[in-house]
Amino acid sequence: MAIRFHKSIKIAPGIRMNLGLKSAGISFGGKGLRYTINSRNGHYVSAGIPGTGLYYMESLSNRQYKSPAYQHHQQLAQKQINTETMNAYEQAAFQVELYENRIHMLKSIHKECDDLVEWDNVRKTPPPFQLGNKGPKELAAEKALYEYKPNFLQKWFKRDEKKRAQLSAELEKGKKEDQEDFQEWSRMVQTAKKITEGDPDAYLQVIEEMAPLDDLSEFGSGFEFFVEDPETIEVEFEIHGEDVIPQEVLSLTKTGKLSQRKMGKTIYYDLLQDYVSSCTIRIAQDVFALLPVQKMFIHAYDESLNTVTGHIERVLILSVAIDKPTLDGLNLDAIDCSDALTNFPHNMEFLKTKGFRRVEKVMLP
Repeated sequence: MAIRFHKSIKIAPGIRMNLGLKSAGISFGGKGLRYTINSRNGHYVSAGIPGTGLYYMESLSNRQYKSPAYQHHQQLAQKQINTETMNAYEQAAFQVELYENRIHMLKSIHKECDDLVEWDNVRKTPPPFQLGNKGPKELAAEKALYEYKPNFLQKWFKRDEKKRAQLSAELEKGKKEDQEDFQEWSRMVQTAKKITEGDPDAYLQVIEEMAPLDDLSEFGSGFEFFVEDPETIEVEFEIHGEDVIPQEVLSLTKTGKLSQRKMGKTIYYDLLQDYVSSCTIRIAQDVFALLPVQKMFIHAYDESLNTVTGHIERVLILSVAIDKPTLDGLNLDAIDCSDALTNFPHNMEFLKTKGFRRVEKVMLP
């Protein structure tokens, strides 16, 4: 029986670095740094509607969403700005619209995958200029300085000296920015080289910096990545089901008032299954788009009350092995994510009126 060594070290709130004999990992629950290769994602401002369990996210970037649910959510974020001027009916209608949009989003998470990063092309990216030569920003600033010819008024009021000093400062700034651009290019190419060579540390570096799943953290999810070999990644994620799935159904009465009633167990657990399954497929898509791996082991955890001990425990509710060729062959716009998991080896026990049950991991070979 093989023994797997694993050690977890907390290095900052919400961040843990994990070390092993042949593997390393890093986990995070919030947003990471943006990397210049793929800046499609951005930062968000979030706010909630008290008592409903709902919230909206206002994007501070120009991210282009793919699914209608996410596009509509972006529109609702803009609409939220004007809620103070709404009358009672408009306020109620907006809350219902926000609730219905959240339901659609929970089922559409897998449709918002990141774009493919072609690391081999990145590795072949030419430098911004040849080392030892002047860079483009320095040359432009130098040209502006040497071609500057003060007019009569500038000479008369001795403004030409101030202008030359300004242009000289721009020249130094250009030199500095050229060097920074070259260093960034060098770092980018070196990272791409390591990625194409299957360096596990480089894998973890780009996961941390590019944060492919950062918008899922807005739902409360946290992730932990493990690199076992250049072809395989293992991911554990927390779903926090009670915080993600609405506890109440919102609707409008015939008189235009807001109606709130407790969500039925069957509807609640059905949404939870859709959410977990959609997240799982989305995780696989984003990692396959970011890294040249061919297989992923994804394990979903939630918190559950142990009626024997009376304590809340972390419980594995889904474990699946997803290979890239099979995932690439699915029509993601048409699939039911829960049904789609049958395409892969997985452990999931789900009851319509009780939800997920504890399962064992699908083991790595």
